[in-house]
Amino acid sequence: MHHFVARPLARAAGRANGRTALLTAGAALAATIVMTGPAHAQDAAFAWPGGARAAVSLAYDDALDSQLDNAVPALDRHGIKGTFYLQLSSEPVARRMQDWRAAARGGHELGNHSLFHQCSGAGPDRAWVAPHRNLDTTTREQMRDQVLLANTMLAAIDGRSERTYTAPCFDVQAVGGDYLPPLHASFVAIKAGIGPGVPTSMAAVDPYRVASVAPVGASGAELIAQVKQAGERGTMIAFTFHGIGGDHLSVSSQAHEELVRFLAAHRKEYWTDTFLNIMKHVRQQQAATPAAR
Repeated sequence: MHHFVARPLARAAGRANGRTALLTAGAALAATIVMTGPAHAQDAAFAWPGGARAAVSLAYDDALDSQLDNAVPALDRHGIKGTFYLQLSSEPVARRMQDWRAAARGGHELGNHSLFHQCSGAGPDRAWVAPHRNLDTTTREQMRDQVLLANTMLAAIDGRSERTYTAPCFDVQAVGGDYLPPLHASFVAIKAGIGPGVPTSMAAVDPYRVASVAPVGASGAELIAQVKQAGERGTMIAFTFHGIGGDHLSVSSQAHEELVRFLAAHRKEYWTDTFLNIMKHVRQQQAATPAAR
């Protein structure tokens, strides 16, 4: 059987320079169709709410205008909740603060994506990384301080205290080492994993290193195929979108609408919720079955 194998994509985070490799991979999801063998049996000891076959997280990075203009209305039309990871220094955060507050009031999660979006400047596709925002020259203590400050700023926006984090570009090596461990106590879960976007077993999922799928230019059918793979495995899929019908690293509004419509029509089969709610459930289930880990 053919399945979509999720491969996390390095992100250019909207900067004009250095996006070529990712945008050239606009059909990357289509190119990741490979033979993977029979579907994995569902975890016998792991249960999703309502007997759902899998969990689906729809998340959106970088605090972009197209997310407020296109993604939020689509989610709201179908009664689906998403997670929006805000880079707090992003201009659309300051300019559209009331829109982000409204999204939070509507049940969507506002997640932490750091203050300044530090990524590694190493590699041929990272020319867009500004020297003062280069993770390679930022200490782990500096990253800890700015991520925790971002939590405070997010609380001022939505009044909430529980939070999840997505590491910009999924890069975690700062000067002095991996900057995530000192943050664990301040977050329910963190997305930073490089690995299969659809895990084979929930017992193996590390809540502080969750892998994600970052589709660019994918069709609705391709996105839905990955959801179905998660259902076959009884696990989950965490999508990390950027632009929706605009901005950078985008997926068309039509493809996004097709995915959201499918999830709304199959609510009992696929539990779609905020990343926060999904990972709270994952942690509860893992704690209840420690022998499975």
